[in-house]
Amino acid sequence: MKKVLVSIAMIVAASSVYAQTVIDTTTKSTSTTKVESPPPTAVAPSITTINNDVCAVAASGAVQTQILGISMGGTMRDMNCERIKLAKNLYDMGMKVAAVATLCQDERIFTAMNAAGTPCPIEGKIGTDAKDEWEKRGVTTKSSDIGFYGISAPKQPKKPEEKKGEFLCKDYAGDDPLIKQRLGCK
Repeated sequence: MKKVLVSIAMIVAASSVYAQTVIDTTTKSTSTTKVESPPPTAVAPSITTINNDVCAVAASGAVQTQILGISMGGTMRDMNCERIKLAKNLYDMGMKVAAVATLCQDERIFTAMNAAGTPCPIEGKIGTDAKDEWEKRGVTTKSSDIGFYGISAPKQPKKPEEKKGEFLCKDYAGDDPLIKQRLGCK
């Protein structure tokens, strides 16, 4: 029994020595991470026209702030380009008067034709017959001298709702603002 008590005492003594040699260490550390990255970039869309037979002008743009980015793009119709292409196609089909009438929808051409002494065709009339018809409708007057570079002599004042607006506006179904203005349409 003595041996058992000595063994137990040694075990207790050995375990207490072992318990005394253990050192308890704790370390506290805190770290913060600050991520700095550039804001996303708004990229303007690429808008192209595939061939040169398209009468459109492309435009795009982008704006970027620290919070919000916006990009937009689109195309705009070039009415003058369309008019020229239509006139060329009409001329190629042998419809010369219709081609000139199409070009005459541009005020600069209308002025140039009058300055050259060859007024724009109207309702199949050309030459002096067309000139008389334009005067009859109040678009041009006999006393108005059309000068160079589209500069007109002062025209006589007209009444606001003259005949020209009555029968021309209802017959015109297009959307060209220059023609509507010339015809007196609203």
